[in-house]
Amino acid sequence: MMWELFNVGDVLALSLSQKAPIAAICVGICCGLLGCFVVVRRVALLGDAISHAVFPGVVAGFMWSDDRDPWVIFVCALVAGLMGVGVVRAIVTSTRLKSDAALGIVLASFFAVGVFWNSTQQFPGVDGFLFGDLTTIADVDLWLMVGSTFAVGMLVCMFLRPFRVLSFDEGFAIGLGYPVRFLNGLFFGLLAFAVVVALQAVGVILVSAMLITPAATAYLLTNRIQKMMGLSVLLGVLAALGGWYIASIDVRFQTGPVITLLAAFVFACTYFLAPRHGVLAKYLRRSGMKSRVHRENTLKAIYRIIEEDGFKSSGVGVERLAEVRKLSFEQVTKDGQQLVRNDEASWEEGKSALYLTSSGWRRAAEIVRNHRLWELYLTDQADYAADHVHDDAEQIEHILGADTVRKLERDLNFPQFDPHGKPIPNLETTLQMEKAAGKQEETGY
Repeated sequence: MMWELFNVGDVLALSLSQKAPIAAICVGICCGLLGCFVVVRRVALLGDAISHAVFPGVVAGFMWSDDRDPWVIFVCALVAGLMGVGVVRAIVTSTRLKSDAALGIVLASFFAVGVFWNSTQQFPGVDGFLFGDLTTIADVDLWLMVGSTFAVGMLVCMFLRPFRVLSFDEGFAIGLGYPVRFLNGLFFGLLAFAVVVALQAVGVILVSAMLITPAATAYLLTNRIQKMMGLSVLLGVLAALGGWYIASIDVRFQTGPVITLLAAFVFACTYFLAPRHGVLAKYLRRSGMKSRVHRENTLKAIYRIIEEDGFKSSGVGVERLAEVRKLSFEQVTKDGQQLVRNDEASWEEGKSALYLTSSGWRRAAEIVRNHRLWELYLTDQADYAADHVHDDAEQIEHILGADTVRKLERDLNFPQFDPHGKPIPNLETTLQMEKAAGKQEETGY
């Protein structure tokens, strides 16, 4: 056999405690690199389909190799995986079926062929490829994994830019002149390669988890593909090493399921705690936004009351504010306390009235200006009826940035009134009221 002519394991004999970590690192690198493109391209089911499609090839390798030649098994599994990809492409291009249906058909049928074939022959050792076992890896299998991982890493580095463009926009890649058909074939081939490499570690059933879970975790942590690849590799390696270590402590544990569960645990933690895309971070942002909108609506109501009174003062009574806001006296008092904590208002003695500070007045004027500018924009530029613009302006007034506001003012020729005839606060008026509010703060109103 080929591996008997040049058996690297005979040259570099390693103990089991050395081989398993190296194999785990190979699985983490190989699956982590390609898993990023699988997640970004949204073809996660393809990895699962390939992982199940290789099983008939594994059975064929055992049948055609009496002494369990790893090279034969590797080649047969790789060919079966590529055949699975080819069948998927053929179904999609020659029928009305979408890719998800084709992937489901290939996943189930190829795996069923492998299981049926094995049940009729009962090849010893085939079941080990279902769930994987790093603790029984042979020297030749290890060096085959090392060589394959090196080849995958080199090819990904060589074709990183076209792979990246193809993953985000295939049409743009075509426009740049990239050989898209060749690149797709290369990518799917490497994906099948990665699946076969990981078979020994996590098995046919769970190998898709190593392709998808570390990459999906990295996807929640960064918006850069290069950083995502680095994080995916790191998380894949840590999951594989951690799973091997836990499984080595208790012989009842199989490495494949433990590695998968560890990767899933890290994903679950990231899902809840990721600084930007985690559930907790999104909840805090939504809560903060809701609180800010509520506070700014209170400032807007105070501004309108002051406007109705002819800007004679920078304060309003709490009872009148409650009436305008259609809230209870207690709720408006809480809202006023929030404004005070944010240094946007101050209490009159006895807490019967609220007086805007200079910063509070400035923000109130900005919110009212944004609201009225947007109403005017919708009526003048988008042909909305004047009585249909209020609700839209209520939503947009809190998120308009300074640059957008300046552009709106220029496009509308620096208007003075909104569609309902109400004056739009300008810089001069805002500065005057800020100055007045500052004087009131100094005198203790």
